Amino acid sequence: MALMTVQHPYSALSPDCVLDALDSIGLRGDGRLLALNSYENRVYQVGIEDDKPLVVKFYRPGRWSDEAILEEHAFTQELVAAEIPVVPALALHGSTLHQFNGFRFAVFTRHGGRAPELSDPSVLEWTGRYIGRIHAVGAARAFQHRPALDIDTFGTEPCEFLQANDFIPLDLKASYAAIAQQALDGVRRSYDRAGALPQLRLHGDCHGGNVLWTDAGPHFVDFDDARMGPAIQDLWMMLSGERAEQVRQMGDILAGYEDFCEFNPRQMHLVEALRTLRLIHYSAWLARRWDDPAFPAAFPWFNTQRYWQDRILELREQVALMDEPPLPI
Repeated sequence: MALMTVQHPYSALSPDCVLDALDSIGLRGDGRLLALNSYENRVYQVGIEDDKPLVVKFYRPGRWSDEAILEEHAFTQELVAAEIPVVPALALHGSTLHQFNGFRFAVFTRHGGRAPELSDPSVLEWTGRYIGRIHAVGAARAFQHRPALDIDTFGTEPCEFLQANDFIPLDLKASYAAIAQQALDGVRRSYDRAGALPQLRLHGDCHGGNVLWTDAGPHFVDFDDARMGPAIQDLWMMLSGERAEQVRQMGDILAGYEDFCEFNPRQMHLVEALRTLRLIHYSAWLARRWDDPAFPAAFPWFNTQRYWQDRILELREQVALMDEPPLPI
């Protein structure tokens, strides 16, 4: 008896479907279609007849509710109104979110740029200044339909998913479970040391790849992971290198950030805790998406013996780092 193969929803997103979706909202593509670097969603640069190319994002089916997507769009519109350089979804026919053949999609203007020179103190200060402005807007109200970045959603639940499914090799399963539990205990201690902190609307995935630089300065893209959380989440991913380098980088970022937002130094207790949560969540993200054919092709090293051995070593390092004093500021 032949086994039935269940196709992933994105298998129906052909080039013709992309062009027909745009045509359904009055945008006629000229046939030029370039897939951009995105795995969670599908993002294309599309040539438009007699006009500049546009970028269209097809949201992963089942990930966000319509309300959560529209809340992201509304947040970026607030930032635009505050003259903060972000790339919002275009409002067409009275809406920023559209549907075609079971897909939800949004259209954006195309903004070029280069990676920021994060080794340059002036670039870090300039970036920090704009993140401070984003947070000043983000603190004005809370998301109602988007989740928070917390220990349960980014740590406990992803660990349970990995352990309940056949991704970790049997001979490493107990070792991973043990070190993951130690890591989560370390995260909880870090949160206890930080104490109660304000939660605000964040970019959520604010690393150098989501900041594009031009001669006019930075602009911020891809608010798909926007959620509630502590301000430090949008700052720590800008740090790199050895501890002394990170101390200098954080000082440069805060020199700009605190022009617009006060920064509570207790948040520094969360830097390694948030890094730990991101590492755990990333493994579970790959596992959850493994039925999407794009993922085995793009991440062939995932789910190998070596991958999980490296993750165990990585979490052991994080357990030690979380018990060290935080970066001084």
